[in-house]
Parts: sequence; structure tokens; C-alpha cells
Amino acid sequence: MPHRNRKTLGTILLLTTVLCIMAANTACRDRTPRLQPLPADALILAFGDSLTAGNGAPRQASYPSRLQELTGWRTVNAGVPGEISAEGAKRLPGLLRRHRPDLVVLCHGGNDLLRRIAKQTTSGHLAAMIDMIRRSGAQVVMLAVPQPGIRLRPPDFYRNIAERYRIPLEEEALPAILSDNTLKSDPIHPNAEGYRRLAEAVATLLATSGA
Repeated sequence: MPHRNRKTLGTILLLTTVLCIMAANTACRDRTPRLQPLPADALILAFGDSLTAGNGAPRQASYPSRLQELTGWRTVNAGVPGEISAEGAKRLPGLLRRHRPDLVVLCHGGNDLLRRIAKQTTSGHLAAMIDMIRRSGAQVVMLAVPQPGIRLRPPDFYRNIAERYRIPLEEEALPAILSDNTLKSDPIHPNAEGYRRLAEAVATLLATSGA
């Protein structure tokens, strides 16, 4: 094949690849439920268990602390290590009344999975928490936690809930982080670098969803 034809073909292939990536990114944005833009003085409530509290790293390296640095929005770390979803559902209303957040990042259910609590039970508690958050006037996004096993992947109920309530869901970050030993402090908790990457994933989710 002449050199000029090979160069032309290469250019066409490159442009085709770029257009495919752009189309894929647009499709992803179109599938992401939209949020109302947050004001500059917004308050985010990061609600969850030890993954939110930041076990395995200094408190200032937790993902809520990193998220505040990345976005400039005040972010309250409301993580309680060892908490199951039933306990979280009881604790959440008081925090909503106290802080009156503009948005809640919900990351819960990991301890339910470790204790082998029925998935239907966990799903019901997560749905109840989302209802509480919305009744308070706050917006909500959710982080999916992988279930223990050789292949780390979130249970289907996270996606089912997100689709039912039309809320943005981050379901890839934690499985990827907890599958990489260099990003973990122990088998179930990220280290400081892992939490930094989780914060970046949450910030990206907020950006792509319009917040």
C-alpha cells in the first residue's frame, strides 16, 4: 500500500476512534440521572460506615475530606464503623435535621454483606434512607459496595434502587480500589491513596450528573 494511503487510513481510524469515545461518553452522560446544580455554599453529608469514616487512613485522608478539597463544598463525614443498614436508617433522620444538607452521598450496606444479611433487607433499608433524604429536601447519590468473593462486584440491588429512584450511582470505583492491593490498608478498607481515588470518582459523578 502506498505511504500516502496508509497515512490517510490511519487518520480515518484515529478519527473514528475519537468519535466512538465521544459518543460513548455522551451516552454515559445521557444515562446519568441529572441533579440540580449545587450552590457555592452547599453542604454535603457523606453518610455510611467505615468506608465513609476512613478506616485504614488518617481522618484527613478519608474520602469526604478529599471530596471537600476537590469540590470546595463543605463535606460532613458521617461515617460510623461497623454500622449495618438497619442502624443507619435509624441514625440518618437526626443528621438530616441537624445539618440540613443540600446533598447526601450514601455509601452503605457493606457490613450487611459481610454479615450475610438478606439482600432484600438491605435493599429495603437503602430505599428507606433515600426516601428520608428526599423528604428532607436534599439530593442524593449512591456508592455501590462490592460483596465479598473472588471477583469483587456490587450486588444487583444497588443498580436496581438507583434505577427505581433515578439517582446517580457510582458502582465501579470501590470494586476497582478494593481489587488493587496497592490501594488497600486491609482486605476491606482503602488506604489514603484509595480514598483519594474514591473521592475523585465521587467528584466526577457529581460533575457528570450536573451538580
